[in-house]
Amino acid sequence: MNHKTLFEKTYLKNITLQNRIVMAPMTRARTSQPGNIPNDMMATYYKQRATAGLIISEATQISDDSQGYSFTPGVYTDEHVKGWQPITSAAHKEGAAIFCQLWHVGRVSHPIFQKGGLPIAPSALAPVETKVWISDEEGNGKMVDCIQPRAMTQDDIDRVIQDFAYSAKRAIEAGFDGIEIHGGNGYLIDQFLRTNSNHRTDKYGDTRENRIRFLLEVVDAVSKEIGSDKVGVRLAPFITFKDMDCPDIVPTILDASRELQSRNIAYLHLSEADWDDAPVIPENFRIELRKLFSNTIIVAGSYTQERANEILNKGYADLVAFGRPFVSNPDLVSRLKNNYELAALDGNTLFGGNAKGYIDYPVYNTKVLEVEV
Repeated sequence: MNHKTLFEKTYLKNITLQNRIVMAPMTRARTSQPGNIPNDMMATYYKQRATAGLIISEATQISDDSQGYSFTPGVYTDEHVKGWQPITSAAHKEGAAIFCQLWHVGRVSHPIFQKGGLPIAPSALAPVETKVWISDEEGNGKMVDCIQPRAMTQDDIDRVIQDFAYSAKRAIEAGFDGIEIHGGNGYLIDQFLRTNSNHRTDKYGDTRENRIRFLLEVVDAVSKEIGSDKVGVRLAPFITFKDMDCPDIVPTILDASRELQSRNIAYLHLSEADWDDAPVIPENFRIELRKLFSNTIIVAGSYTQERANEILNKGYADLVAFGRPFVSNPDLVSRLKNNYELAALDGNTLFGGNAKGYIDYPVYNTKVLEVEV
Protein backbone atom coordinates (compact mmCIF):
# COMPACT_ATOMS: atom_id res chain seq x y z
CA MET A 1 0.00 0.00 0.00
CA ASN A 2 1.31 3.42 -0.94
CA HIS A 3 2.10 5.68 1.99
CA LYS A 4 -0.22 8.68 1.97
CA THR A 5 0.63 12.10 3.38
CA LEU A 6 -1.34 15.27 3.92
CA PHE A 7 0.81 17.17 1.45
CA GLU A 8 0.52 15.07 -1.70
CA LYS A 9 -1.65 16.02 -4.67
CA THR A 10 -4.89 14.07 -5.00
CA TYR A 11 -8.25 14.14 -6.75
CA LEU A 12 -11.88 14.75 -5.83
CA LYS A 13 -13.90 13.36 -8.71
CA ASN A 14 -12.69 15.50 -11.65
CA ILE A 15 -11.04 18.16 -9.47
CA THR A 16 -7.30 18.16 -8.79
CA LEU A 17 -6.45 19.07 -5.20
CA GLN A 18 -3.01 20.46 -4.36
CA ASN A 19 -2.97 18.45 -1.10
CA ARG A 20 -5.20 16.37 1.17
CA ILE A 21 -5.80 19.23 3.62
CA VAL A 22 -9.29 20.69 3.86
CA MET A 23 -10.29 23.97 5.45
CA ALA A 24 -13.36 22.98 7.44
CA PRO A 25 -16.58 25.01 7.32
CA MET A 26 -16.59 27.56 10.16
CA THR A 27 -19.20 30.17 10.97
CA ARG A 28 -17.49 33.56 11.26
CA ALA A 29 -20.45 35.98 10.83
CA ARG A 30 -18.72 38.78 8.91
CA THR A 31 -21.22 39.53 6.13
CA SER A 32 -22.34 43.00 5.06
CA GLN A 33 -25.78 44.22 6.12
CA PRO A 34 -28.56 44.35 5.19
CA GLY A 35 -28.97 41.13 3.28
CA ASN A 36 -26.12 38.97 4.67
CA ILE A 37 -23.96 39.74 1.64
CA PRO A 38 -20.45 38.22 1.28
CA ASN A 39 -17.83 40.97 1.03
CA ASP A 40 -14.21 41.88 0.26
CA MET A 41 -13.03 41.16 3.81
CA MET A 42 -14.31 37.61 3.43
CA ALA A 43 -12.43 37.34 0.12
CA THR A 44 -9.21 38.24 1.94
CA TYR A 45 -9.95 35.69 4.67
CA TYR A 46 -10.45 32.81 2.26
CA LYS A 47 -7.56 33.84 0.01
CA GLN A 48 -5.18 33.81 3.00
CA ARG A 49 -6.09 30.17 3.65
CA ALA A 50 -6.23 28.94 0.05
CA THR A 51 -3.10 26.81 0.29
CA ALA A 52 -5.54 24.09 1.40
CA GLY A 53 -6.43 21.55 -1.24
CA LEU A 54 -10.13 22.11 -0.61
CA ILE A 55 -11.98 24.90 1.18
CA ILE A 56 -15.49 24.29 2.43
CA SER A 57 -17.22 27.60 3.03
CA GLU A 58 -18.95 28.63 6.21
CA ALA A 59 -22.56 27.42 6.41
CA THR A 60 -24.65 29.39 3.94
CA GLN A 61 -28.39 30.06 3.85
CA ILE A 62 -30.60 28.67 1.11
CA SER A 63 -33.58 30.93 1.89
CA ASP A 64 -34.76 33.69 4.21
CA ASP A 65 -36.16 31.22 6.74
CA SER A 66 -33.12 28.93 6.82
CA GLN A 67 -31.08 31.33 9.01
CA GLY A 68 -30.37 30.78 12.70
CA TYR A 69 -27.51 33.16 13.53
CA SER A 70 -26.78 36.79 12.72
CA PHE A 71 -24.51 37.80 9.83
CA THR A 72 -24.25 34.35 8.23
CA PRO A 73 -24.19 34.51 4.40
CA GLY A 74 -26.74 33.47 1.82
CA VAL A 75 -26.35 32.22 -1.75
CA TYR A 76 -29.85 32.59 -3.21
CA THR A 77 -30.04 36.20 -4.44
CA ASP A 78 -28.18 38.06 -7.19
CA GLU A 79 -26.44 40.14 -4.51
CA HIS A 80 -25.25 36.98 -2.73
CA VAL A 81 -23.87 35.53 -5.96
CA LYS A 82 -22.03 38.76 -6.80
CA GLY A 83 -20.61 38.84 -3.27
CA TRP A 84 -19.30 35.28 -3.48
CA GLN A 85 -17.70 35.60 -6.93
CA PRO A 86 -14.56 37.50 -5.79
CA ILE A 87 -14.18 34.98 -2.96
CA THR A 88 -14.24 31.90 -5.18
CA SER A 89 -11.97 33.65 -7.69
CA ALA A 90 -9.44 34.49 -4.98
CA ALA A 91 -9.41 30.88 -3.73
CA HIS A 92 -8.90 29.53 -7.24
CA LYS A 93 -6.03 31.92 -7.95
CA GLU A 94 -4.19 30.50 -4.94
CA GLY A 95 -4.79 26.93 -6.11
CA ALA A 96 -7.63 25.78 -3.84
CA ALA A 97 -10.89 24.18 -4.86
CA ILE A 98 -13.87 25.58 -2.96
CA PHE A 99 -17.27 24.09 -2.12
CA CYS A 100 -20.19 26.01 -0.62
CA GLN A 101 -21.78 24.46 2.45
CA LEU A 102 -25.58 24.83 2.26
CA TRP A 103 -27.72 24.65 5.36
CA HIS A 104 -31.17 25.06 6.76
CA VAL A 105 -31.03 25.33 10.53
CA GLY A 106 -34.57 24.07 11.18
CA ARG A 107 -35.52 24.50 14.82
CA VAL A 108 -32.15 26.03 15.75
CA SER A 109 -33.45 29.50 15.03
CA HIS A 110 -35.54 32.35 16.45
CA PRO A 111 -38.58 34.38 15.29
CA ILE A 112 -36.29 37.33 14.57
CA PHE A 113 -35.00 35.35 11.56
CA GLN A 114 -38.51 34.17 10.64
CA LYS A 115 -40.27 37.53 10.18
CA GLY A 116 -41.91 36.97 13.56
CA GLY A 117 -43.11 33.46 12.76
CA LEU A 118 -42.04 30.12 14.17
CA PRO A 119 -39.03 28.16 12.90
CA ILE A 120 -39.84 24.93 11.08
CA ALA A 121 -38.70 21.41 12.01
CA PRO A 122 -39.69 17.79 11.43
CA SER A 123 -41.73 17.90 14.66
CA ALA A 124 -42.89 20.63 17.06
CA LEU A 125 -40.15 19.85 19.60
CA ALA A 126 -37.99 22.59 21.09
CA PRO A 127 -34.28 21.73 21.51
CA VAL A 128 -33.28 21.71 25.18
CA GLU A 129 -30.45 24.04 26.28
CA THR A 130 -29.84 25.26 22.73
CA LYS A 131 -29.12 28.89 21.94
CA VAL A 132 -28.53 31.01 18.84
CA TRP A 133 -26.48 34.19 18.43
CA ILE A 134 -28.43 37.35 17.62
CA SER A 135 -26.71 40.68 16.98
CA ASP A 136 -27.71 44.23 16.09
CA GLU A 137 -26.16 45.94 13.06
CA GLU A 138 -23.32 47.30 15.23
CA GLY A 139 -22.26 43.77 16.15
CA ASN A 140 -23.54 43.79 19.73
CA GLY A 141 -24.69 40.21 20.09
CA LYS A 142 -26.12 37.84 22.68
CA MET A 143 -27.10 34.20 22.94
CA VAL A 144 -30.86 33.53 23.17
CA ASP A 145 -32.84 30.34 23.71
CA CYS A 146 -34.47 28.53 20.83
CA ILE A 147 -38.24 28.22 21.00
CA GLN A 148 -40.70 25.49 20.05
CA PRO A 149 -40.91 25.25 16.24
CA ARG A 150 -43.86 24.19 14.14
CA ALA A 151 -43.91 20.83 12.39
CA MET A 152 -43.27 21.00 8.65
CA THR A 153 -46.11 20.29 6.26
CA GLN A 154 -45.54 18.47 2.99
CA ASP A 155 -45.59 21.84 1.24
CA ASP A 156 -42.82 23.04 3.58
CA ILE A 157 -40.76 19.95 2.81
CA ASP A 158 -41.21 20.33 -0.94
CA ARG A 159 -40.25 24.01 -0.80
CA VAL A 160 -37.10 23.44 1.28
CA ILE A 161 -35.95 20.70 -1.10
CA GLN A 162 -36.32 23.10 -4.01
CA ASP A 163 -34.55 25.84 -2.03
CA PHE A 164 -31.55 23.52 -1.67
CA ALA A 165 -31.55 22.79 -5.41
CA TYR A 166 -31.93 26.44 -6.40
CA SER A 167 -29.17 27.60 -4.04
CA ALA A 168 -26.86 24.86 -5.35
CA LYS A 169 -27.39 26.22 -8.86
CA ARG A 170 -26.66 29.76 -7.65
CA ALA A 171 -23.52 28.55 -5.86
CA ILE A 172 -22.13 27.18 -9.12
CA GLU A 173 -22.94 30.53 -10.75
CA ALA A 174 -20.95 32.17 -7.93
CA GLY A 175 -17.89 30.15 -8.95
CA PHE A 176 -17.96 27.33 -6.41
CA ASP A 177 -16.65 23.96 -7.61
CA GLY A 178 -19.47 22.20 -5.81
CA ILE A 179 -21.66 22.26 -2.71
CA GLU A 180 -21.79 20.47 0.62
CA ILE A 181 -25.19 19.67 2.10
CA HIS A 182 -25.04 20.20 5.87
CA GLY A 183 -26.67 17.10 7.32
CA GLY A 184 -25.14 17.22 10.79
CA ASN A 185 -24.65 19.15 14.03
CA GLY A 186 -28.31 19.37 14.99
CA TYR A 187 -29.63 21.33 12.00
CA LEU A 188 -32.66 20.54 9.85
CA ILE A 189 -31.51 17.43 7.98
CA ASP A 190 -29.97 16.01 11.16
CA GLN A 191 -33.29 16.70 12.91
CA PHE A 192 -35.02 14.42 10.40
CA LEU A 193 -32.43 11.67 10.92
CA ARG A 194 -32.84 11.36 14.70
CA THR A 195 -35.63 9.71 16.66
CA ASN A 196 -35.56 12.26 19.47
CA SER A 197 -36.20 15.22 17.14
CA ASN A 198 -38.35 13.43 14.55
CA HIS A 199 -41.67 12.13 15.88
CA ARG A 200 -43.40 12.11 12.50
CA THR A 201 -45.75 9.28 11.54
CA ASP A 202 -45.77 9.94 7.78
CA LYS A 203 -43.24 8.84 5.15
CA TYR A 204 -40.53 11.02 6.75
CA GLY A 205 -40.65 9.49 10.23
CA ASP A 206 -40.58 6.37 12.41
CA THR A 207 -38.40 3.93 10.42
CA ARG A 208 -34.78 4.46 9.37
CA GLU A 209 -35.81 4.33 5.74
CA ASN A 210 -38.28 7.14 6.35
CA ARG A 211 -35.96 9.26 8.47
CA ILE A 212 -33.28 9.35 5.75
CA ARG A 213 -35.84 10.14 3.05
CA PHE A 214 -35.61 13.94 3.39
CA LEU A 215 -31.81 13.87 3.11
CA LEU A 216 -31.95 11.70 0.00
CA GLU A 217 -34.64 13.83 -1.63
CA VAL A 218 -32.45 16.90 -1.07
CA VAL A 219 -29.44 15.10 -2.55
CA ASP A 220 -31.46 13.94 -5.55
CA ALA A 221 -32.84 17.43 -6.24
CA VAL A 222 -29.41 19.07 -5.92
CA SER A 223 -27.75 16.37 -8.05
CA LYS A 224 -30.35 16.84 -10.77
CA GLU A 225 -29.52 20.56 -10.79
CA ILE A 226 -25.70 20.50 -10.73
CA GLY A 227 -24.59 16.85 -11.02
CA SER A 228 -23.81 14.36 -8.24
CA ASP A 229 -20.05 14.80 -8.87
CA LYS A 230 -20.38 18.31 -7.38
CA VAL A 231 -22.23 17.22 -4.23
CA GLY A 232 -20.83 16.43 -0.79
CA VAL A 233 -22.76 15.62 2.39
CA ARG A 234 -21.73 16.32 5.97
CA LEU A 235 -22.98 13.94 8.69
CA ALA A 236 -22.28 13.84 12.42
CA PRO A 237 -23.27 10.49 13.97
CA PHE A 238 -21.41 10.96 17.25
CA ILE A 239 -22.25 14.61 17.97
CA THR A 240 -25.11 15.01 20.42
CA PHE A 241 -25.18 18.71 21.35
CA LYS A 242 -28.27 20.81 20.51
CA ASP A 243 -30.32 18.08 22.22
CA MET A 244 -29.52 15.47 19.54
CA ASP A 245 -28.72 12.32 21.55
CA CYS A 246 -30.43 9.63 19.45
CA PRO A 247 -29.87 5.93 20.27
CA ASP A 248 -30.48 4.89 16.66
CA ILE A 249 -28.35 7.47 14.85
CA VAL A 250 -25.29 5.31 14.03
CA PRO A 251 -27.17 2.61 12.08
CA THR A 252 -29.25 5.37 10.48
CA ILE A 253 -26.09 7.12 9.28
CA LEU A 254 -24.72 3.85 7.91
CA ASP A 255 -27.95 3.24 5.99
CA ALA A 256 -27.76 6.79 4.63
CA SER A 257 -24.12 6.26 3.60
CA ARG A 258 -25.05 3.21 1.55
CA GLU A 259 -27.70 5.22 -0.27
CA LEU A 260 -25.32 8.13 -0.83
CA GLN A 261 -22.75 5.81 -2.40
CA SER A 262 -25.40 4.49 -4.77
CA ARG A 263 -25.95 8.10 -5.86
CA ASN A 264 -22.19 8.45 -6.53
CA ILE A 265 -21.81 11.79 -4.75
CA ALA A 266 -18.36 13.41 -4.55
CA TYR A 267 -17.73 12.90 -0.85
CA LEU A 268 -19.01 12.17 2.62
CA HIS A 269 -17.77 14.55 5.34
CA LEU A 270 -17.69 13.05 8.84
CA SER A 271 -17.97 15.75 11.50
CA GLU A 272 -16.43 14.46 14.71
CA ALA A 273 -16.63 16.00 18.16
CA ASP A 274 -13.62 18.21 18.89
CA TRP A 275 -13.79 18.98 22.60
CA ASP A 276 -11.47 17.55 25.25
CA ASP A 277 -13.74 14.76 26.58
CA ALA A 278 -15.37 14.01 23.23
CA PRO A 279 -16.43 10.43 22.49
CA VAL A 280 -13.90 8.38 20.55
CA ILE A 281 -15.25 7.08 17.26
CA PRO A 282 -15.10 3.26 17.33
CA GLU A 283 -12.82 1.73 14.72
CA ASN A 284 -15.51 -0.74 13.73
CA PHE A 285 -17.69 2.22 12.66
CA ARG A 286 -14.89 3.54 10.44
CA ILE A 287 -14.40 0.08 8.91
CA GLU A 288 -18.12 -0.33 8.23
CA LEU A 289 -18.43 3.19 6.81
CA ARG A 290 -15.59 2.53 4.37
CA LYS A 291 -17.22 -0.71 3.24
CA LEU A 292 -20.45 1.16 2.51
CA PHE A 293 -18.95 4.34 1.03
CA SER A 294 -16.00 3.96 -1.36
CA ASN A 295 -15.91 7.52 -2.72
CA THR A 296 -13.97 10.26 -0.94
CA ILE A 297 -14.36 10.47 2.84
CA ILE A 298 -13.35 13.65 4.70
CA VAL A 299 -12.88 13.63 8.47
CA ALA A 300 -12.84 16.67 10.76
CA GLY A 301 -12.31 16.89 14.51
CA SER A 302 -9.16 18.08 16.34
CA TYR A 303 -6.77 16.18 14.09
CA THR A 304 -3.04 16.54 14.51
CA GLN A 305 -0.73 15.89 11.59
CA GLU A 306 0.19 12.52 13.11
CA ARG A 307 -3.44 11.43 13.57
CA ALA A 308 -4.31 12.72 10.11
CA ASN A 309 -1.61 10.66 8.39
CA GLU A 310 -2.58 7.61 10.46
CA ILE A 311 -6.23 7.71 9.39
CA LEU A 312 -5.23 8.33 5.78
CA ASN A 313 -2.97 5.30 5.72
CA LYS A 314 -5.53 3.06 7.40
CA GLY A 315 -7.79 3.90 4.48
CA TYR A 316 -10.57 5.31 6.66
CA ALA A 317 -10.36 8.76 5.06
CA ASP A 318 -8.99 10.43 1.94
CA LEU A 319 -8.93 14.06 3.10
CA VAL A 320 -8.57 15.62 6.56
CA ALA A 321 -10.25 18.88 7.52
CA PHE A 322 -8.90 21.38 10.03
CA GLY A 323 -11.15 23.98 11.62
CA ARG A 324 -9.96 26.26 14.41
CA PRO A 325 -6.25 25.87 13.56
CA PHE A 326 -7.05 27.50 10.20
CA VAL A 327 -8.61 30.49 11.96
CA SER A 328 -5.42 31.60 13.70
CA ASN A 329 -2.99 30.11 11.18
CA PRO A 330 -3.76 31.31 7.65
CA ASP A 331 -0.57 29.53 6.56
CA LEU A 332 -1.55 26.28 8.30
CA VAL A 333 -0.38 24.07 5.43
CA SER A 334 3.13 25.55 5.59
CA ARG A 335 3.22 25.35 9.39
CA LEU A 336 2.25 21.68 9.36
CA LYS A 337 4.68 20.84 6.59
CA ASN A 338 7.60 22.56 8.34
CA ASN A 339 6.59 21.64 11.90
CA TYR A 340 6.29 25.31 12.82
CA GLU A 341 4.54 26.26 16.04
CA LEU A 342 0.82 27.01 15.67
CA ALA A 343 -0.54 30.40 16.72
CA ALA A 344 -3.14 30.55 19.49
CA LEU A 345 -6.78 31.31 18.73
CA ASP A 346 -8.57 34.36 20.12
CA GLY A 347 -11.99 32.90 20.88
CA ASN A 348 -13.50 36.31 21.60
CA THR A 349 -13.29 37.28 17.91
CA LEU A 350 -14.79 34.15 16.35
CA PHE A 351 -18.26 35.49 15.61
CA GLY A 352 -19.04 38.91 14.19
CA GLY A 353 -16.87 41.99 14.41
CA ASN A 354 -14.29 43.32 12.00
CA ALA A 355 -10.82 42.44 10.73
CA LYS A 356 -9.51 41.77 14.25
CA GLY A 357 -9.24 38.04 14.80
CA TYR A 358 -10.33 37.49 11.21
CA ILE A 359 -7.77 38.61 8.64
CA ASP A 360 -5.03 40.01 10.91
CA TYR A 361 -3.44 36.72 12.01
CA PRO A 362 0.13 36.80 10.61
CA VAL A 363 1.98 34.08 8.74
CA TYR A 364 4.86 32.38 10.49
CA ASN A 365 8.01 34.47 10.90
CA THR A 366 11.05 32.28 10.35
CA LYS A 367 13.19 34.89 12.15
CA VAL A 368 16.21 34.49 9.92
CA LEU A 369 19.24 35.80 11.80
CA GLU A 370 21.71 38.03 10.04
CA VAL A 371 25.26 37.22 11.03
CA GLU A 372 27.89 39.93 10.61
CA VAL A 373 31.15 38.73 9.17
